[in-house]
Amino acid sequence: MTLFAFDLLDLDGEDLAKLPQVQRKERLRPLLEGADARLQYAEHIVGEGEKLFEAVCREGYEGIVCKRADAPYSGRRTQGWLKVKCLHRQEFVIVGWTESDKSRGFRALLLGVNEDGKLRYAGKVGTGFSVETMNDLRAKLDRLARKTPTVDAPRAATRRVHWVTPNLVAEIAYTETTPDKVLRHPSFLGLRGDKEAEEVVEEKAKPAPKPKASSVKITHPDRLIFPDSTVTKGDLAAFYEAMAPVALQWIANRPISLVRCPQGRGKHCFFQKHDAGSFGEHVKHVKIKEKDGSVEPYLYVDDADGLLQCVQMGTIEFHGWGSSVADVEKPDRLVFDLDPDEGLGFDEVKKSAAEIKAHLAEIGLVSFAMVSGGKGVHVVVPLTPQAEWPAVKDFADRFCQAMAQAEPDRFTATMSKAKRKGKIFLDWLRNQRGATAVMPYTARARAKAPVAVPVTWAELSDLDTAATWHVGDQEELLKRASSKDLAGWGIARQVLPDL
Repeated sequence: MTLFAFDLLDLDGEDLAKLPQVQRKERLRPLLEGADARLQYAEHIVGEGEKLFEAVCREGYEGIVCKRADAPYSGRRTQGWLKVKCLHRQEFVIVGWTESDKSRGFRALLLGVNEDGKLRYAGKVGTGFSVETMNDLRAKLDRLARKTPTVDAPRAATRRVHWVTPNLVAEIAYTETTPDKVLRHPSFLGLRGDKEAEEVVEEKAKPAPKPKASSVKITHPDRLIFPDSTVTKGDLAAFYEAMAPVALQWIANRPISLVRCPQGRGKHCFFQKHDAGSFGEHVKHVKIKEKDGSVEPYLYVDDADGLLQCVQMGTIEFHGWGSSVADVEKPDRLVFDLDPDEGLGFDEVKKSAAEIKAHLAEIGLVSFAMVSGGKGVHVVVPLTPQAEWPAVKDFADRFCQAMAQAEPDRFTATMSKAKRKGKIFLDWLRNQRGATAVMPYTARARAKAPVAVPVTWAELSDLDTAATWHVGDQEELLKRASSKDLAGWGIARQVLPDL
């Protein structure tokens, strides 16, 4: 028997229920690495539900489960979690059985469903039984025998019928119902011991709920955000709304700094990390103590409305801390930003990123690549939140200094422009308290609206630029994000080595 794990509500005492569904699943994935083979991770597909449903039904499977990728865990049935069936299937009450000429079991079960305060005849089922199941059912039916009819049914259906007290509930698959509400091509699936006969009513299909419309109003949607392209404020909002299920996995619930360009990229832009309430209810605050002892309200978001509210306020880029609002003092990732000097080609950047990956692997750290949407590459190292900022900063500093000392003609770990000539700056300063790095699936305030995008190491070697994808590529980006190649990107349970 194989079991599939599909959610994680608590990890080492940390309550994960309020995190988006996709983020909870990605915290689950590494826990199953090396686990018993009978326990498997339940993969998911983002944005391709219709195609998946068609394929599943074509192969004869039951159906699919659809969940809102950005929804928190509620512990109850909601419109954010739907089961879409290929065949109709529901519960019916067993009201009787007919004799068989070939065995001591039965020929068929008569079925009923509660309607208007009484049981209504719903048809008969005569397939789907093994010999063992039939014998077990017959024993149960004999104990429930009664002489009076349980439902009103057509005479032809009640020949040689044995009525039973309506206590047993069976799950039945069927293709459709006739105009008089009798099942077509029914098949027995099993008994339901978790449902009372009084609860069984006809299940009626409901249309899939329309995506919840955002309550955030985007004003001036036709305003050009990028003067060297046709991308408008409305286009940017549509991009973030579409990408929210995957982008929030990285952006949500961590302190963020925003690159705001209220009049578009061609005019004044600025960073903002604090807020006194001007962003509205969808943008949250976390109080963080500053170096001087004061406490400031830092921004964070936890849903798509939060992203859109930031866009409404002129935001283009989202930059995040390396830690979450749950514990801002313990980073959950390292970021090495490879920033090439003017004139250095992207091939040199790719080569350098691969070398950093190899050196990190030598000391036991798994890393991932992201093209920045600008000129460089980010090498991302996920961490179990354990070490605090001073230790993380010290490690990043020593690691980059060692690389710069080993190859001083290629690398520098110093921010000074004068010392970057012809080199790649290994920016380790992203890994200190209060510093930020551009987040995955964030648009950049650059020509043609490029996007920061996670990539595989193999894929990176084939790219010609760090600005391969742009705001208009949201469909491709969603498809990539749900691909097997990027499954588990940025997720690993690991701590800083003792060096």
